[in-house]
Amino acid sequence: MSLPEWAPDGVDVTVPNAARVYDYGLGGYHNFAVDREFAEQLISAWPGILQVAHTNRAFLGRVVRWLAAQGVRQYLDIGSGIPTRGNVHEVVQAIDPQATVVYVDIDDVAVSHGQAILAGNARAVAIGGDLRHPARILGHERVRALIDLERPVAVLLVAVLHFLGDEDEPPRLVRELAAALAPGSYVAVSHFTAVDDLGLEHERITKLYDRTPTSVRTRTPQQVAEILGDLELVEPGIVPVTSWHPDPGEPVEDEQRSVLGAVARKPV
Repeated sequence: MSLPEWAPDGVDVTVPNAARVYDYGLGGYHNFAVDREFAEQLISAWPGILQVAHTNRAFLGRVVRWLAAQGVRQYLDIGSGIPTRGNVHEVVQAIDPQATVVYVDIDDVAVSHGQAILAGNARAVAIGGDLRHPARILGHERVRALIDLERPVAVLLVAVLHFLGDEDEPPRLVRELAAALAPGSYVAVSHFTAVDDLGLEHERITKLYDRTPTSVRTRTPQQVAEILGDLELVEPGIVPVTSWHPDPGEPVEDEQRSVLGAVARKPV
């Protein structure tokens, strides 16, 4: 099978990848047949999963705009996926062109595409990295070049923590990241959660993801709070992503209960 021009050499096109499946769900084209087939299986198991993808991306945009309004100009987006629409650098650099953004992902396609679209942007870059090794990310030369850890930073962990098992110790990983940040920095998260009346749909989704390298785990609001540890939750706390600083006029019936969102601050 010949690879498209944008695909890095050696990429495995026989196994679906979470970043590429998400890209397909958002209407992107940096995905392969195996990703599209898997995405269609997800949609068949739970048609509402497309809304999950779009509301999660909308949450990311609202978070970045809110953080920019607090004066944050440095962003470390870990588990960024493929920057299909509403990219962090597009949002924040429209507010301040001097803002810096580092995208980090474990998927080679996400990284190579990110590097391609950021060519010519001296204040944004995409690198390979694994959330399970925060010290390697923080010590990366491109992170050091664009992110000043002595000044406030926003670490974005949007739709990534639910791909980590308890054995990966998410609270420890977030604690290690936060320890390296300046006081007044922020950590933003979104996380898949169980909803009683959607139990069957969620079970179908998790079973499908069990067939990929990145299985999905639901966590409760209390478990998400434990991951954030001693960081101070910003109002309204840990809530459905559609309830976190919703845009004016956003209809209540579009509430997305399957994904929790929160922003927390490192105390000054």
